[in-house]
Amino acid sequence: MVVELVCVGTELLLGNIVNTNAAFLARQCAMLGLSMYHQSVVGDNEERLKETIRTALDRSDIVILCGGLGPTQDDLTKETAAAVMGFPLVEDAHSKERIEEYFKNSPFKIITDNNWKQALVPEGCIVIDNHNGTAPGIIMEKDGKSMILLPGPPNELIPMFHQDIFPYLNRLQPETIYSVMVKLCGVGESLVETEILDLIEAQENPTIATYAKTGEVHLRVTARASDEKEARKLLKPMLKELKKRFGSHIYATNEATTLEESIVALLKEKNLTLTTAESCTGGMLSARLTNVPGVSEVFKQGFVAYSNRAKRKLLDVKKNTLKTYGAVSEKTAKEMAKNGAFITGSDICVSITGLAGPDGGTETTPVGLVYIACAYQNELRIREFHFKGNRQKIRELSTVNALTLLRSCILEKETAGK
Repeated sequence: MVVELVCVGTELLLGNIVNTNAAFLARQCAMLGLSMYHQSVVGDNEERLKETIRTALDRSDIVILCGGLGPTQDDLTKETAAAVMGFPLVEDAHSKERIEEYFKNSPFKIITDNNWKQALVPEGCIVIDNHNGTAPGIIMEKDGKSMILLPGPPNELIPMFHQDIFPYLNRLQPETIYSVMVKLCGVGESLVETEILDLIEAQENPTIATYAKTGEVHLRVTARASDEKEARKLLKPMLKELKKRFGSHIYATNEATTLEESIVALLKEKNLTLTTAESCTGGMLSARLTNVPGVSEVFKQGFVAYSNRAKRKLLDVKKNTLKTYGAVSEKTAKEMAKNGAFITGSDICVSITGLAGPDGGTETTPVGLVYIACAYQNELRIREFHFKGNRQKIRELSTVNALTLLRSCILEKETAGK
């Protein structure tokens, strides 16, 4: 089935609000196996909104509109959509009661006349309760088409979609759609695509879609079947083939698992302790790690040694090293990692030193030059990177590559020990 998304609001066109609803709804529709070929953003103008809705209905089975269900005069979505579908508006007693209850329990006790506008719904529609606001969701069905109206605020839209709209759409889709997200690190998107090009060209069911993330590549493998059990069965050979091709580059096959979560689990499994020593990332690496619940079992300490003096004082980097080779150098990164592990008594220490810019670059030390080192017991690994992008991008790339190097060191040590 084909679904189309229409987001309503002049503030979206002006860029005053970032349209996060579109990204959320597109992901959800993809999970449901619905085909989305068009998305639109239209301002609070009745004629333009009518034209957009008519076009969407002509080429789609399902139209989802979000925004414009509020109590003010410029909230036109419900009235316009109902007119296009040919449904008169009638008062819904249940919605009116919910609006009264909402105001009774809120700091704003006075209900103005325009609030009752939200109790008007298209005749014969399905009314969806809004547990986080006053505007109910609405589903209209006519001539084999479905039109779904959702409130604009994400804290209202997202819970409503999960609780009521997702199951509704799932019932419309005759097949079960089941997906597994295969997450890779330490390998680039172009190489991944090259390695699976034969699978992509031959794909029918299941299918593979690639998603490039900062320092990672995700592969969504999706199967259509009569039920989940059959879909899982269809996915099994494809997942086995991907594991064969990418091996240890795969760090998770669960969409909810992050790279740092997989590493913390690995540290716990191997009974290893970790320290971080950061310069240009300013604690970004330790912040990602400490986002993981239970990391205190394995994470000993995080150093942020930004200045040369801090590198000497906190991590015993030699004065001569900094003078001769500079703060952004292989030698400095090695000393940061080696000394960080020794000072804290950790099994592993990962260090990062680099130049994030935008200023300060030279011919020998350009912006984006980053050294990452990993000291693991008696072994030391170092990698040199030349990242492109703004300051934030360089810091993010440094962090994710430090996580990738850490993971690689643990896995390679384990393989060497067998």
